[in-house]
Amino acid sequence: MSEKIQLSVSGMTCASCAQNISRKLESKGMHNVFVNYNSGEVEFELIEGIPLDQILTDINNLGYKASLYQELDESNSKKWKWDSTEIRLIISAIFTIPLLGHMFLPFHLLHQPAFQFILAIPVMFIGLNHFGKSAWGSIKSGHMNMDVLITLGSFSAFIYSIIAWYLYYGTNEISNYLFFETAATIITLVLLGNIIEKRSLKKTQSALTHLTKIQPFSAKKIENALTEKESIVELFAHQLKVNDLILVNTGDKIPADGLIYEGNVEIDESMMTGESLPIQKTINDQVLSGTIVLNGYIKVIVQGSGTNTVLSKMIEVVKTSSLRKPEIQRLGDLVSSWFVPIVILISIMTFLISHFYFILPISDSLLRSIAVLVISCPCAMGLATPTAVAVGIGRSARKGVLVKGGDTLEKLSGIKYIVFDKTGTLTQGKVSVKEINYIDNDIEKVNFLISILEKYSNHPFAKVLAEKFSGAKYLPIHFTEINEIAGHGVSAKDKEGNFYKIGSQKFVVTDLESHGHQVYVTINDQIVASIDFEDPVRVDALSMVSYFKEKGIKTILLSGDRPEVCNSIGNYLGIDEIFSSQLPQMKVEVVEKFQKLGKTAMVGDGINDAPALAIAEVGIAVNSGTQIAIQTADIILLSKNELDGLAVAYTISRETLKTIKQNLFWALAYNVVAIPLAAAGFLNPMLASLSMAFSDVIVIGNSLRIHFKKLPALK
Repeated sequence: MSEKIQLSVSGMTCASCAQNISRKLESKGMHNVFVNYNSGEVEFELIEGIPLDQILTDINNLGYKASLYQELDESNSKKWKWDSTEIRLIISAIFTIPLLGHMFLPFHLLHQPAFQFILAIPVMFIGLNHFGKSAWGSIKSGHMNMDVLITLGSFSAFIYSIIAWYLYYGTNEISNYLFFETAATIITLVLLGNIIEKRSLKKTQSALTHLTKIQPFSAKKIENALTEKESIVELFAHQLKVNDLILVNTGDKIPADGLIYEGNVEIDESMMTGESLPIQKTINDQVLSGTIVLNGYIKVIVQGSGTNTVLSKMIEVVKTSSLRKPEIQRLGDLVSSWFVPIVILISIMTFLISHFYFILPISDSLLRSIAVLVISCPCAMGLATPTAVAVGIGRSARKGVLVKGGDTLEKLSGIKYIVFDKTGTLTQGKVSVKEINYIDNDIEKVNFLISILEKYSNHPFAKVLAEKFSGAKYLPIHFTEINEIAGHGVSAKDKEGNFYKIGSQKFVVTDLESHGHQVYVTINDQIVASIDFEDPVRVDALSMVSYFKEKGIKTILLSGDRPEVCNSIGNYLGIDEIFSSQLPQMKVEVVEKFQKLGKTAMVGDGINDAPALAIAEVGIAVNSGTQIAIQTADIILLSKNELDGLAVAYTISRETLKTIKQNLFWALAYNVVAIPLAAAGFLNPMLASLSMAFSDVIVIGNSLRIHFKKLPALK
């Protein structure tokens, strides 16, 4: 057994810090570890038998401060507060600027070693507290992070300056060996980079922020409904329970998922499904938490509230999407794990070669060595994948496409085959009567028979017919016997001994030549009418299939329906291969067949699609589908009426993978170029620290471009 734990952790300064904590928790056997260094949130599944206090101690021993997560008070959370890193930056800058002044100003005091030492002390203390603790914790964990390089670089310059002050005190050469300003500037500039990085990173989480903001806060519960004591009570939305009756008026956010019990309204669902046009809703229609009533009022029977709403589940999926990492991230993780020790080795070699081979002064050799330490940037590699994934998944959510994990985006971007279920996926899933052929001239009698007999059947066709002919004229036919044979049809007898049937061809007349109609009505084995149904193709299905074919992806129709229906729809849409009359297990076998040829995505909506959705490289469910299909799928199209989400998801997946590759290339190329330049003396430590800080921002900025990628419009 395991328990989900949420912690608040302070002291994380970069992606490497998050990796340290993640590795420590995973080494302790924790599952589904999620660490967000920007917000300080840490989530994981605590394995039974391991005390939580021990986990807190382990994290604290890494140099961070961990405590159980607590929701902020609503009023308190709105108050503006200084970030601890911002405070440290301001203090550091106050002492660093005068230190830099000795390079430009002739004031005697600025050139005094003691004065420079005093100015540097507060900055070094901040650096030790901000970077040193994290560095020491990462060394103890066996995975050294960027803070190790920053700490080594800044304190090497500081300690060297103290030694030089002692050795050259009173000489004219002492100023050539003092680097207090270098030590302080490294810390100040990296703090500045951390702040810029954090603020940029917040933009990558805009979708999560957007979804969180639309969560409803309050609700109007109807007490003692349908009685004289009926009243309205206001309460928090999370206090609602299943089967509560609530009132929602014009302009209100719907506080829970539910079923309309009374009323007709126009609802804005754009924040959930991406659909820009309002939706008309009436009795027995589903409504979603967070959507807004534009006109009218409704009474809603609560079916899901609090953490059990579609909106809450969306937030949870987007929040934890980075738990499932793309395979490409393994490259970044592998390089990062070896990066810091390799850089330290290069730094040492730089000092030794510069001093002993090129016979450079110790001061120059040390500066080159420090520059190598400072300019290195493992954080950029750590940010390369999660920032792109966060933006990609976030934009998908804003467009009504819910993606479960970064690995899903990578898989979708490389698909070679896409398999579609028919009913409810390519079609609207709403059966209607296409044509009725009356053979008997007594049309009123036939209509009456249909209306009466189909009331005794639960078949989808029967429900459509019963509703269509509910107003048929009453005739004095008195039935003595009515029987349904499930899946086939209904038979009946009247007082005069006449025998009636309505159902499939095989059911009504076994020796009838095939006419291809779906339902027949007979009186005494004589056909009096035949009926054909249709499930209209979605208006954007044709353009969606064309879109994927243009991308070189092979399209397949996979359905349990009859061959003539599947062939008709498949040929109309231009689908490459058609498989009809497929049972659930047969669907799995077809998907497995294509999986062997290349990455395959499966799009479906029903219970019978769930096994195929699970076996496919990427399972995609439409929101109008069953819960089991939605739970099994990797991607959920929240819009009930459009297939645009498929093209949106594919486009964003391609753009996300391309961005990840660009980010990793930049992170690697930056270090490949910058480290030799620093070792050769072309970059001093101050310029190196500024360059390092902004390399992270470049990676984040590149990821943010996904926000502005033009998405396809299929119609």
